[in-house]
Amino acid sequence: MAETEQQSGATPEDEIPEVTYMVPKKEISMVPDMGKWKRSQAYADYMGFILTLNEGVKGKKLTCEYKVSETVEKLLDLLGTLDRWINETPPVDQPSRFGNKAYRTWYVKLDQEAEALVSAVIPPDKRAAAPEIAVYLKESVGNPTRIDYGTGHEAAFAAFLCCLCKVGALRVDDQLAIVFKVFNRYLSVMRKLQRTYRMEPAGSQGVWGLDDFQFLPFIWGSSQFIDHPTLEPRHFIDERVVNEHHQDYMFLDCIKFINEMKTGPFAEHSNQLWNISAVPSWFKVNQGLIRMYKAECLEKFPVIQHFKFGSLLSIQPVNP
Repeated sequence: MAETEQQSGATPEDEIPEVTYMVPKKEISMVPDMGKWKRSQAYADYMGFILTLNEGVKGKKLTCEYKVSETVEKLLDLLGTLDRWINETPPVDQPSRFGNKAYRTWYVKLDQEAEALVSAVIPPDKRAAAPEIAVYLKESVGNPTRIDYGTGHEAAFAAFLCCLCKVGALRVDDQLAIVFKVFNRYLSVMRKLQRTYRMEPAGSQGVWGLDDFQFLPFIWGSSQFIDHPTLEPRHFIDERVVNEHHQDYMFLDCIKFINEMKTGPFAEHSNQLWNISAVPSWFKVNQGLIRMYKAECLEKFPVIQHFKFGSLLSIQPVNP
């Protein structure tokens, strides 16, 4: 996706315009800046990416057949490395139950290696983009100061994948693998981080939030169910259905994780999801979750103040 080339005007065929990558930085420092974000090229590209994947996974199981490219394999290796580092960095004994400080030791490894990890994934002629793209990878695993994780970190991982599309490392025919292989593997590593280091939910709305940590797998997961012949929204609160089908459906895998981590009646610990189970169709659930994602995550200053903008995800307004 060569937006940069198109914007630089007419250039002779043999002259490839120079793309200037930059290390992304924060641009939203006050609530009035939120308008700048919603008008930005970054917002349009990010939302477009989420919705394209939403359309791509519609009606498909995690276990269906799809292409797995070399880049996807490399991304799985990258996530496997992060997973291995968790095994090599056991939690330390400390008085407080939450926020194990060993997480910071784990994070330092990623901080030092992120650029090299990204360089191994992108095409050799795009290596100059590694420092820019690596920022999103580092932002996607939680905050080392607060030892917390939330939807803003999840958004950074989606931004990381979006950037990989923009430099041509991931392509249109990688759509299913992006969600079913890469994002799913990312989820499993994040759950392991959350469990191992007892990470706090960032900006959690408690019982009134959709989930303590994630949002995107509920969007894409509900899209997988659209037009399903038998499974309706009311079925996901049935533990038997969850145990039987979680390997095929991302939404149910999220519910399974919640059931493992929380005790007590589902309606009490996950009230929003309980309400969603009463919606008549998966199409309506999917559309409602997209609206909710915009309102609760992308239009909330406490989340977006941490988002970083560079050349690939630009704060510049969308061209009219």
